[in-house]
This record gives sequence, C-alpha cells and structure tokens, in this order.
Amino acid sequence: MFELILYQPEIPPNTGNIIRVCANTGTTLHLVHPLGFELDDRKLRRAGLDYREFAAVREHASLEDCLGSLDNPLVYALSTRGSRSYTEGSYRPGNAFLFGPETRGLPQAVLDELPPDQRLRIPMRPDNRSLNLSNAAAVLLYEAWRQCGFEGGK
Repeated sequence: MFELILYQPEIPPNTGNIIRVCANTGTTLHLVHPLGFELDDRKLRRAGLDYREFAAVREHASLEDCLGSLDNPLVYALSTRGSRSYTEGSYRPGNAFLFGPETRGLPQAVLDELPPDQRLRIPMRPDNRSLNLSNAAAVLLYEAWRQCGFEGGK
C-alpha cells in the first residue's frame, strides 16, 4: 500500500511500534542505516510483539539506495519544519513517507531535496518540540489509508 522510510532510527521501541503499525496497514517499512540498535534487540521485539513476521521490513545502506529500490514514489517528508499540515496531503497507494531520527529529525539537506508541498508537519500546541516518532507515523499512515478507503482492510 505505502512505503514508510525511517532514516537512521535510534530508539528500538519506536521502530517496534512502527513495525506493528506497518503490519496492520499493509505498509512496507524501510530502515536506512546506520540504525541505533540491532534488529534482534529485545526492546524492538517486545514493542513489535509477533508482528515482525507479518510486516515487510527492508534495510538500506543509504537513503539514496532506499529511494533507488522503489518504483519512483511520491515522497513526503515529515518534519516539525514542514510547510504544510499532513491533512492537506492527497495520498495514493505507493506514496512514501520519510521520517528522521528521533533526536534530530531529518537533515535540512534531505528536506531541501523535496518541494515545499511535500514537506509535511503534524500540528501541535505552540512551544512543544515534537511528537513521538511511532505516534507520528501512525497518525500519518492512518490518514493516508483513510483517504484510500482503507483499501485491503476490514
């Protein structure tokens, strides 16, 4: 359905939770190295429960390798520096959603590679820094899936 790209994720429970969301939405998860953990990390397994076997998870040496392996998707980057709300997007199967590492977000150079209308943010109250990575991924994936009529769901 969708492609979710985690650029250099750092916290295993976040990735475990995202594996679970990806399994439940039919989304392929792409992990761009370096990772801040090993894929057999106990905290990752605990957060993902037994959903790892139901999720498509791929690893990539770089963001360029990841994007090159995909079929030229429309890529949306999520950032607190995004210019549009995620609710303004019009999503289709095959879209890719790019998230940065928990402690620093996506590098400005990565954001600059995308047109401003593909740099999204999730609204928050003033003076708050950011949402938890797995929560942000779930918010966006479910909105995208909703726009597609929850295709393949029950």
